[in-house]
Amino acid sequence: MQKFVSIPTIESGLYMFGGHMHTVNGSWSFFEQRHQVFELMVVTEGHQITEFRDQAAVNMGPGDALIISPGTYHTNRNAATAKMTYMCLHFDFEDTQIRSRMIGLIANKLFKAETPFAQLSKATLSKIVDLSRDREHQNEFDTQVNIEIVLLKYLRDLNQLMGDVDYRHDMPYSNKEAKIGRNIVMAIENRVNNDDRSPSFNFSDICKELAISSGYGHRVFKKVYGITPLHFIDREKYKKAQRLLEYSGNSIEEIAYMVGAGNISIFSKQFKKWSGYSPSEYRKQVIHKRSVRSKNNVGYFE
Repeated sequence: MQKFVSIPTIESGLYMFGGHMHTVNGSWSFFEQRHQVFELMVVTEGHQITEFRDQAAVNMGPGDALIISPGTYHTNRNAATAKMTYMCLHFDFEDTQIRSRMIGLIANKLFKAETPFAQLSKATLSKIVDLSRDREHQNEFDTQVNIEIVLLKYLRDLNQLMGDVDYRHDMPYSNKEAKIGRNIVMAIENRVNNDDRSPSFNFSDICKELAISSGYGHRVFKKVYGITPLHFIDREKYKKAQRLLEYSGNSIEEIAYMVGAGNISIFSKQFKKWSGYSPSEYRKQVIHKRSVRSKNNVGYFE
């Protein structure tokens, strides 16, 4: 019998927004847009035309599904004069390897209603829509956790489905580019999380460390992960700042230095841009959420 079993550190960073189910008229169309996250779409009634820049348009029918890759310019419109109903969700998560596989294997490709991917996507969005119907309780903890569970299960099942995809078809990036992308991710994560002596760095520093040019590194990273290296660096620094504000006793000024901000004013502005809260507001909110009053309302414990 094992005397010691380590439990992995888990940081899913699950994020979703802009999700809805909508019935639209025959004249409906939506202007060109792009996001730094994935967008999942499923048509339940009618037909939708989704057009991409520099790619063939897709015609989605009932039950068809599509995941749009981060950074992809696209437009959507009703393909007929009759009404159309669709479900969609914008989402993101931390795992860079699954993100890369999604971009390489399934993103921006139409999956017909009879495929396992489309069926899984429709079932997932239908569950999330059902959990969201009661607007009075939509923002309650239990409801939001249940929605997160559904989305996490979707990513797990999606990862399993991707294992069955034929890897012989043309990927948008080579094995060499995938390896360089992974090396860049590991170098950034190492700089952000382990280099407290010189926390201020830029993407050029990372490229010099890996002996590649900044332009080449930028192109490869965006091709493999769908986001810019700067966006990824900012996200990693934001995650570190969150952890420090939540669990450390460091002052805000000390945390600003530890994530490489020039000064506390720059850090506060950037943190508010990332989270919608100033560092002090965020720390107060976390302390309030983690505080649980005892039965006699005296004191709290964590």
